[in-house]
Amino acid sequence: MTTMMIRQEQSGDEGTIHAVTKAAFTDMPFSDGSEPDLVDKLRADGDLTLSLVAVGAEGIVGHIAFSAVTISDGANDWYGLGPVSVVPGLQKSGIGSALIKRGIADLRQRGARGIILLGSPDYYGRFGFEHDPELRYPGPPAEYFQRLVLEGAPPAGVVNYARAFG
Repeated sequence: MTTMMIRQEQSGDEGTIHAVTKAAFTDMPFSDGSEPDLVDKLRADGDLTLSLVAVGAEGIVGHIAFSAVTISDGANDWYGLGPVSVVPGLQKSGIGSALIKRGIADLRQRGARGIILLGSPDYYGRFGFEHDPELRYPGPPAEYFQRLVLEGAPPAGVVNYARAFG
């Protein structure tokens, strides 16, 4: 892993975060190209609960976003992870993992009860995420929708992301 530090997004980082997110998803087969605008909309709507950047010698090289979700059973303090972005030349170097671990730790410290995401079970399973058939997000294949319980019992029901997700 390249030498870097992780910090909260600061004023003035917005353009670089947009560029890093765009570069990270440009050649991804599962991407529709909406990820950079999604982060901008979350920020504009006040729904970007936690926004962390990885800073290396080259400047900002990675970003992760977390936003509050609602669950039909009324569970509170649950957050959606995504997107997570790393510049293409540094992907698979541990930056994304470091951002995820730090985000989980920061949300745990804030009293979050859990995190949900849509992503690869093989990749996110290493952080403790798992599919729970009692927690649903209609549309994509169910096994890609996963949760990580940080405190308390797992919720059950349909999950809705912030408005920016459409």
